[in-house]
Amino acid sequence: MNSTDNCMKRWIRPEIRALHAYPVPDASGMIKLDAMENPYRWPAPMREEWQQLLGATDVNRYPDPTAKALSLRLKQTLEVPDGMDIVLGNGSDEIIQMLAMAVAAPGRAIMAPEPGFVMYKMIAKFVAMDYIGVPLKQDFSLDMPAMLAAIEAQQPALIFLAYPNNPTGNLFSEQQVKAIIEAAEGLVIVDEAYHAFADHSFMGELGNYPNLLVMRTLSKLGLAGLRLGLLAGSPTWLAEVDKVRLPYNINVLTQVSADFALQHAEVFAKQTAAIRADRTLLLAALKEMPSLEVFPSAANFILFRVPEGQGSDIFDKLKQSGILIKNLTPQGGLLQDCLRVTVGTPEENQAFIKALTTLL
Repeated sequence: MNSTDNCMKRWIRPEIRALHAYPVPDASGMIKLDAMENPYRWPAPMREEWQQLLGATDVNRYPDPTAKALSLRLKQTLEVPDGMDIVLGNGSDEIIQMLAMAVAAPGRAIMAPEPGFVMYKMIAKFVAMDYIGVPLKQDFSLDMPAMLAAIEAQQPALIFLAYPNNPTGNLFSEQQVKAIIEAAEGLVIVDEAYHAFADHSFMGELGNYPNLLVMRTLSKLGLAGLRLGLLAGSPTWLAEVDKVRLPYNINVLTQVSADFALQHAEVFAKQTAAIRADRTLLLAALKEMPSLEVFPSAANFILFRVPEGQGSDIFDKLKQSGILIKNLTPQGGLLQDCLRVTVGTPEENQAFIKALTTLL
């Protein structure tokens, strides 16, 4: 064994060595339906105005460290309640990491239902916290006796509840989420990454519970390339989380671009409405295939299960035909033989349905 290997084993924590980096497959030349992105570009006049704005933006100076103008725009657009504040992150991932860093200590844990967003578990490992995954029921609803028992026994510092859930697409019961918030002594973060495609939110509940925070992202709305997430809640909590935020984490181009985009909220509202309508059509088309088990979705993606043992094979053949979706079979458990498809344009959805039909 060479000296580099010896050095690595000595200094890199075993749990980090055991991890695999977050996989991002190459989608060059493919119909890309794997990452829950908005498939629509901005209208040409809007793009031209934006490009002029970028051309007038100075990049030789550091950005506003607190992104004051953008934060005000976000609070107004997202209807953050009076008396509540927000802190910004480079996507939701950084927000999750900031929260974990703020509370990390020996013996403390992060809890989330499983299957759920993989970064909850990964970031727990990054900061050397314990991770407690509580399995969902067969229909992907919350197992409340198991959740409440785990909260009482483990007293997690953070509980993440994706609302709607990723990768399953369903909304948990509002009353059950409230019961978890009331039972928890640590922070409960309701992750509303897919809020634009659902009819429910806990943003209005901020202030009603001392341990509730709400997380949002602009990625699914149509700004994935900007990498902008936010955490909303009591200024008292956010002031502590903000202490572990790296300086200038929101670059100047993201700040001016997101502020500009939010001034055209009607464009994204129209695109979101189209995606929701196409989700209904895509769900109906999938349900017409008798060999599939299709799950309800309040997000911009749909989870479905193919016949036993065929998950990876169907995924590979779709990829060979130029269509990239998400294969969840490797995760096993409740996701065995499950695939997840993002709602694309009508043309992309039709191409996917046509290709899938030939494989079943």
